[in-house]
Amino acid sequence: MAPLVGIKAGGFMGPSGGDHVEYPGKLTWSVLISCVLGAMGGLIFGYDIGISGGVTSMPTFLEKFFPSVYKKEELDKSTNQYCKFDSQILTLFTSSLYLAALVSSLVASYATRRFGRRVSMLVGGLIFMAGAILNAFAVNILMLIFGRILLGFGVGFATQSVPIYVSEMAPYKHRGALNNVFQLSITIGILVANVVNYFTAKIEGGWGWRVSLGGAAIPAIFISAVAWILPNTPNSMIEKGELQQAREMLCRIRGVSDREIEAEYIDLVAASEASKRVQHPWRNLRLSEYRPQLVMSILIPALQQLTGINVVMFYAPVLFQSLGFGNNASLFSAVITGLVNMLATFVAVFGTDKWGRRKLFIEGGIQMLIFQVAVAVLIALKFGVSGNVTELPEWYSIIVVMCICIYVSAFAWSWGPLGWLVPSEIFPLEIRSAAQSITVSVNMFFTFGVAEVFLSMLCGLKYGLFIFFSVFVAIMTVFIYVFLPETKGIPIEEMRVVWKRHWYWKRFMPDYDDQQGKQNKKEKP
Repeated sequence: MAPLVGIKAGGFMGPSGGDHVEYPGKLTWSVLISCVLGAMGGLIFGYDIGISGGVTSMPTFLEKFFPSVYKKEELDKSTNQYCKFDSQILTLFTSSLYLAALVSSLVASYATRRFGRRVSMLVGGLIFMAGAILNAFAVNILMLIFGRILLGFGVGFATQSVPIYVSEMAPYKHRGALNNVFQLSITIGILVANVVNYFTAKIEGGWGWRVSLGGAAIPAIFISAVAWILPNTPNSMIEKGELQQAREMLCRIRGVSDREIEAEYIDLVAASEASKRVQHPWRNLRLSEYRPQLVMSILIPALQQLTGINVVMFYAPVLFQSLGFGNNASLFSAVITGLVNMLATFVAVFGTDKWGRRKLFIEGGIQMLIFQVAVAVLIALKFGVSGNVTELPEWYSIIVVMCICIYVSAFAWSWGPLGWLVPSEIFPLEIRSAAQSITVSVNMFFTFGVAEVFLSMLCGLKYGLFIFFSVFVAIMTVFIYVFLPETKGIPIEEMRVVWKRHWYWKRFMPDYDDQQGKQNKKEKP
């Protein structure tokens, strides 16, 4: 069955007529609740990002699992501030999760396509819960690392399935706002974790870190329960041959009559049929017509992590302590940055579909660049290269925290949410699961890399570390300006029109759009 091309739908012609199809529909309570609950899958990712840095700054945790770091931090006050937390084993505690998430995202690609988005979310929640329980009762470093690996597998499944689920359920006019709830839930998870760390660090007896790590089971239970009750997306139903149920679901979530969803339904069925004919979605990603999307799915998540944001997010308490803040002050400063991160994400939730992706990407990049350099200058002026200052004046500390907060806010309304949104909305159905797994894998690979080398780089580069990341912020801002077309307001099944109009990417796009023609091209030797 060919897609509905060139047929009037809501006032715009299809691709053969020079524009995209505009599907009728409105934001119903059904789709709003489904998308918000589904997007809350980001809680498990956010909680872990926020919890690990705070736990690794707790003296009792360090004394039990990382005694060499504990000696440098608590006993040897002459240690260079830049190098006090430099430990490969401590780094492995944080980074092992992201390596596991990278591997699991490849497995999750098959599960998401074969069994549906909800199943991947459910599996992710259950595995994450097992990792949280293991970490809470850890008695040695092996239990700790193995628990982190289980957490990573859970994160891999969740980040693979959640953005796809929300993009497929949401009406295209509200897709940006609803998909950004995923990033909002990540920021909520980070904030909650920072608050939990602040209070558990005060528990007498020094076992508060167990509460912090075990607390990850709560969002995991929530996500598992949500995945159990959420409806399947129409795309997922069609892939499994449930055509009538898919049609009914499409009517329900769009809030229109059966006749009015005809155009979107036919396009979804056609895309599913094309998807079934694709035997090797991974191999097809190499076709020239998918070149623009493939480049974006690799470079956007890579550059997102090279902003240096995770230096601030999952190492915030460690970073602030290295800058001379006391233990309680460092945890409280992490709470402040977490709160700013969450509040600023609302700008993306309400502004992405109004202002567009490109404007937020570019403005956020410029703002991050300015204040990242400002932080480097402030640290250089006080610590120099020796890093022997043990405490910052209060007024100076406030300025440092303010600059970091402004930097975090820029990320929160630009590269944070859009780094997940744009890759999830640009792929056609036949390669969507495979492509999303590439996005997640690249994201986790670079997250792992940054986590693995950060403490050593801080020790080696000193304040120059922030200059290092600012160079990539400049590169990525130019990249977006030159190569990313605006995807605001384009139905997800008609997204190829934006590449055909782009001055550079149009050279890779075929001159025809019918699915059979595309299939014939793929089958050529």
